[in-house]
Amino acid sequence: MEGLMMHRPLLQGGLLDFAAESFPDAQVVSRRVEGDTTRHGWAQLRERAAQLSFALRDMGIGSGDRVATLAWNGHRHLELYYAVPGIGAVCHTINPRLSAEQMIYICHHAGDKVLFTDLTFVPLLEKLKDQLPPMRYVIMTDRAHMPDSTLDALCYEDVLQGHPTRRDWDDLDENTASGMCYTSGTTGDPKGVVYSHRSNVLHAMATSAVLGPDLGPQPRILPVVPLFHVNAWGLPFSGPLMGASLIMPGPHLDGASLWDLCQDEAVESAWGVPTIWQGLFAEIRKRGAKPAALRHIVVGGSAMPRSLTEGFEKLGIDVNHAWGMTETSPLGSQGSLTPRQRELPFDDRMTLKATQGRRVYGVEMKIVDENGQRQPHDGVAMGELHVRGNFVAAGYFQNEDASRKAMDAEGWFCTGDVASIDRENRLTLRDRSKDLIKSGGEWISSIDLENAALAHPKVAQCAVIAVPHPKWDERPLLIVKPQSDTDRPTLDDLCAVLAPHFAKWQMPDDLVFVEDMPMTATGKISKLTLRKRFGDHVLPDLKSA
Repeated sequence: MEGLMMHRPLLQGGLLDFAAESFPDAQVVSRRVEGDTTRHGWAQLRERAAQLSFALRDMGIGSGDRVATLAWNGHRHLELYYAVPGIGAVCHTINPRLSAEQMIYICHHAGDKVLFTDLTFVPLLEKLKDQLPPMRYVIMTDRAHMPDSTLDALCYEDVLQGHPTRRDWDDLDENTASGMCYTSGTTGDPKGVVYSHRSNVLHAMATSAVLGPDLGPQPRILPVVPLFHVNAWGLPFSGPLMGASLIMPGPHLDGASLWDLCQDEAVESAWGVPTIWQGLFAEIRKRGAKPAALRHIVVGGSAMPRSLTEGFEKLGIDVNHAWGMTETSPLGSQGSLTPRQRELPFDDRMTLKATQGRRVYGVEMKIVDENGQRQPHDGVAMGELHVRGNFVAAGYFQNEDASRKAMDAEGWFCTGDVASIDRENRLTLRDRSKDLIKSGGEWISSIDLENAALAHPKVAQCAVIAVPHPKWDERPLLIVKPQSDTDRPTLDDLCAVLAPHFAKWQMPDDLVFVEDMPMTATGKISKLTLRKRFGDHVLPDLKSA
């Protein structure tokens, strides 16, 4: 027996329609590359997205065609998020921090037909155009700021002119592809994850359900996480659903610029990776005050150092430590506390906030050992984290080999993260499987060592990698970017900080300094680069052997 309910497809355009009709006071505020700041209500943004959708049709873009973007967070980029899927095409966001080689590969592999770019990236595209697939270019600016370019590009604002501002979005199957994002490709070629209208709408609903109570009605949210990185963690979709105002930072992501933007625009919640929050926290200390309205941040991408979490919390800023990946749309878990947990002593709350929290609705989790056997959720057992759900990838675009390797025999996605899950179903990431250090048959978590070492005031950034050892197989090497070149910590200094939390055999065997940490395209420290650089490092106890 089937239920007697209407079946209406879950389409992204419905989210924009809902915001335009229900939240007339909410805005999309954009600090643009041109240097100005613009404000658009959701209704106005819908009108511009409608114009753009008609323009795309005039360019010959049809169902299933890929439309690429190379752009910062701004209203024009957000308009593409709705105009492209609204006609059945696929919005393919390209990470400008990728190498030229990866960018060329991605454009060819995706089969992009048109590329929309901010002014910032025009010189880059001019250099690469002969190696990119044949496609049209649109520069996301107005006529007054159009550059002289060899791209033979159209002007974004000109493209919109003359088209209707109202339309009904195409009546699509909810499983139609709507977006595409490639992994950063730290191992092998980047892999394409293809989102559907259904998956993005369900992800927006799940995000709004778990974070909405903390954010409050119609919050003012700053997406520091880029639109080119996993859909800005879904904010283009959950933001309209919550009636949020989205404050778009454009290209200026340094601590001072973010402090000013948060202050000027009364930002209540900001979302980004730990390196962003290190910069903002340094600016807060420099100015002696936090932005007045800021009360909530969401952090993901890599583990947040406990010392940094505590610093924000002491300022009255609620830190929500989340976990996800490109393949999970991305939110898989989030760290909001229950009313009971909010009454716990500060240190106990910080211990909870060091975890990645509880799964969101729509995502199931299990941890398995090296033989694929499920491990208990007791907070002690560790294993590789596997997930499945309504917005978890079932494979990769035109990559059967990678798709097959990504799934286990039961159809769960293998994340590559080593984790534990406690009795209250809170997830704690222990490491990436390739970053764990195996010493004398026992595992050492590089993440745990790094987070503890970051509590030392002389450490700006740090990473721990494994280096070979003839007796113990592998030993940990601590790599530090110091706060000051003239006042560096010693290995003994750092071990004194680590000693209360680690056994002697878990301590790093050596310390090296770097001027700058290599970063991945998604803002994480590149341990792949560090392993290549320091993989042959000789530890002190071996130098005299």
